[in-house]
Amino acid sequence: MDRKLVQLLTADGRMPNNALAEAVGIAPSTCLTRVRSLRERGVIRGFHADVDLAALGRPLQALIAIRIGAHSRDEIDRFRTKVPRLPGVLSLFHVSGANDYLLHVSASTPDALREFVLDHLTADPAVTHAETSLIFEHVRAMPDVQHSPTSRGSGS
Repeated sequence: MDRKLVQLLTADGRMPNNALAEAVGIAPSTCLTRVRSLRERGVIRGFHADVDLAALGRPLQALIAIRIGAHSRDEIDRFRTKVPRLPGVLSLFHVSGANDYLLHVSASTPDALREFVLDHLTADPAVTHAETSLIFEHVRAMPDVQHSPTSRGSGS
């Protein structure tokens, strides 16, 4: 039941409680209680708008692979605090492998993207390498909550 609720809310985070309840075959009061429980347990962390970046004047998206030189806790903490606040940053991923981070950014033009990399990344003393890959298309996948393992308690 909880997995079905999560699946429905992932597809449409604004789905009204009555419609959710009807879709899974439970009473609206039961549905509300279950969704509240999913939020309290941290299974549902929030609801977000899917924004058309081009409509906001930022049609260009890129992933930037970043390597950090000194892996001191202070330097990593400073970098992790600074970067998500930079203009155009959508996500920061700490990854394994040759690179330390992947940064998802949006920009208005190729020149603006280049300036972002020069001003905020290559100028950062912690950054030893930044490699930019343009994103031609982004297709959002729907998580397969029916078959994913649950690590936060039972979800019927």
